[in-house]
Amino acid sequence: MSRPSNTPSGGNAVQVRGARVHNLKNVSVDIPRNALVVFTGISGSGKSSLAFGTLYAEAQRRYFESVSPYARRLIDQVAIPDVDSIEGLPPAVALQQQRGATSTRSSVGSISTLSNLLRMLFSRVGDYPRGQPMLYAEDFSPNTPQGACPTCHGLGSIYDVTEASMVPDTSLSIRDRAIAAWPPAWHGQNLRDILVTLGYDVDAPWRKLPKRDRDWILYTDEQPTVPVYAGYTPGQTQRALRRKEEPSYRGTFTGVRRYVLQTFRTTKSALMKKRAMRFMSSAQCPTCHGKRLKREALSVKFADRDIAALSHLPLHELSALLDQTVAAGTGRKPWPQEKRIAAERIVANFRVRVATLKDLGLGYLSLERSTPTLSPGELQRLRLATQIRSNLFGVVYVLDEPSAGLHPSDTEALLHALQQLKEGGNSLFVVEHDLEVMRRAEWIVDVGPDAGSSGGRVLYSGPLDGLRAVTESHTARYLFAGNEPVSRQVREPRGWLQLQGITRNNLYDLNVAFPLGVLTVVTGISGAGKSSLVSAALTDLFADRVAGHKSATQEDATDEPPSEAAPATTGRITAGGELIRRVVAVDQKAIGRTPRSNLATYTGFFDDVRRLFAGTADAKKHRYSASRFSFNVQGGRCPTCEGEGLVCIELLFMPSVYAPCPACRGSRYQDSTLEVHYRGKNIAEVLSLSVDAACDFFEDREAIHRPLQLLKDIGLGYLRLGQPATELSGGEAQRVKLATELQRIPRGATLYVIDEPTIGLHPADVDRLMVQLEALVEAGNTVILAEHEMRVAATADWIIDLGPGAGDAGGRIVAEGTPKEIAANPNSKTAAYLVPLL
Repeated sequence: MSRPSNTPSGGNAVQVRGARVHNLKNVSVDIPRNALVVFTGISGSGKSSLAFGTLYAEAQRRYFESVSPYARRLIDQVAIPDVDSIEGLPPAVALQQQRGATSTRSSVGSISTLSNLLRMLFSRVGDYPRGQPMLYAEDFSPNTPQGACPTCHGLGSIYDVTEASMVPDTSLSIRDRAIAAWPPAWHGQNLRDILVTLGYDVDAPWRKLPKRDRDWILYTDEQPTVPVYAGYTPGQTQRALRRKEEPSYRGTFTGVRRYVLQTFRTTKSALMKKRAMRFMSSAQCPTCHGKRLKREALSVKFADRDIAALSHLPLHELSALLDQTVAAGTGRKPWPQEKRIAAERIVANFRVRVATLKDLGLGYLSLERSTPTLSPGELQRLRLATQIRSNLFGVVYVLDEPSAGLHPSDTEALLHALQQLKEGGNSLFVVEHDLEVMRRAEWIVDVGPDAGSSGGRVLYSGPLDGLRAVTESHTARYLFAGNEPVSRQVREPRGWLQLQGITRNNLYDLNVAFPLGVLTVVTGISGAGKSSLVSAALTDLFADRVAGHKSATQEDATDEPPSEAAPATTGRITAGGELIRRVVAVDQKAIGRTPRSNLATYTGFFDDVRRLFAGTADAKKHRYSASRFSFNVQGGRCPTCEGEGLVCIELLFMPSVYAPCPACRGSRYQDSTLEVHYRGKNIAEVLSLSVDAACDFFEDREAIHRPLQLLKDIGLGYLRLGQPATELSGGEAQRVKLATELQRIPRGATLYVIDEPTIGLHPADVDRLMVQLEALVEAGNTVILAEHEMRVAATADWIIDLGPGAGDAGGRIVAEGTPKEIAANPNSKTAAYLVPLL
């Protein structure tokens, strides 16, 4: 049993006894309240299992015990932790790294509640047209029936399906699938057969059909039900109709436009929704001109602007404008007293809330900025600012890497915000990899020593300096080591990739050159434009060469069709493009939306594993093919849970819970499938292996061992082969993608574009990652990173530092050159953090 290294004085502690969540090995530890406590350890060591899976989960469970059963079922709840006892645990609030809401209706203004204040300001003190009655605050919201534009329903765009999108190749006939928007497989054939019955020519090129026929097929809302003669030619069909033969079945026609829009509105399948979106186009709403509100709301002005215009301003600029306007209202032409008092109170409240956001480096955001476009770090800091203003007392705040996505110069403001929460009488339990945040901790809980089954122990719990003596700790090695200067020879580029006139988000007519054949790191404070340049603009310009590239106007994250108003990249490649054969963009989006997608299926080696099982004597005896060992198709999978391994149990007034399938006991497979063994293990047992264990198990199988070894080398040896994609963090998903790419045979001349690959990584894991990235460069490729980790920047061959500020105050190149040249540049905010490393 793990024992705490220290016990907090005065009995003011949270006492955990016998925690066994995930890989925790019966952990017992005492953690002080009313302090900044940092949980450390390498990725997968178990620190999040202790902080979130145990402490936060238990605090939440206790709170919900006091909530009525009816209300309880309406709230998402985490699982009950496997722990013997926890004493002294106050109520808890979790601020985790997660993507924003999927709807673009969710915005910075709605999360921060600042939009409510602005609507109240317009309602109470806005300048109304003569004769217009006063509007309520709800009338200024595009998300309410009272305020939304009646034409676009508050979306700002109207969506439709055009002939060009539905029929991209007019030289094809209907039989040759000219109507690309129609469903594939049987359903599409059914609709074509119905057209034959209705007498339409399905063999002539689309462009030669009469316009009247084309318009009816595409746009009709009629849904005639007619007899269908499957497999008949048009002539045979017409003869069968005249003879009134018995049809194969009766089919109902649906116009193409109606089918696309109906599919988008009603389908539960993410793939079907995504397919429907391909045929939809958007245009700015002609009524509200993209402002999303009804005409009466837009006619009200404050500071000579409507509420939509103000909502698009950066927060720091908006706050200053409101202050100036209220000050003018008390000047030489004072407002009526009731208007002045209302305006002063609302704007004062607005100013205080915005100040907190500015302190956290978010002043560049606008109220209208939709949450799907925010990074997890931005979203977490936005919620943190809201909590600071909530004035809660006696709460435990459990935070997941609040420094993620922050430039070192922004970390100081974050630490000040955390100090405010603590001074308000609260406790802070922070899972963190940033060394500077660790150094500010009053108490360290170091979990490890390694990941997965090799972790799960508390190596140390106590004041910071005591960790120095813990030889097992990977954290101590970095926390107390002196900064050793980077002495690596800077590589010479083999050419330059030159971009001109780049405009995207806050980048305006930017000219930039990237050296080829070396490692480049793009730095800058949060919001300076790093991701806009690296992940958006650069990949857009190489769209035809990007592996798996998807236009930025078709984000997976949204539930709405692409908008023509979405940010687009302008600019061009003026030199060096011919030296790049392929572009690989590695982001932190999930590798799958359902538990069916996992490590083994995504990386592709599961196909080889299934073939191994199909080649065994037992499998051949029963004539099992490789598909028998797939849990995604019928055959060998469990019919009860359909290969999920879990079943949902409805508990009426309590939240639904998931339990192992009673038929397959969580294995996902039928018993007959599990009777087949390869080297003593059945397919379910193989999927339960960790990457580390599987490396040994498949050591002599090159096609399987190679991707497993890469996953291990990149620090993911603790993950299980069958680990559902939904359980992976953004950083883990990104490294899985990178490992999948690394298993390809290296051929050089590839550009790797990676956005903040060190998020979620312990310094020890960062070193392992850099070994792999360096190997890519040595193989003749180019690697470009957007990054905040200064240890990574110090090892780069070239740095491009953006700034000087965030949002509209950024987007420019402040400095560029080798790390030593950047460190000597007085204009760079990055320079001061590079100096100690060089």
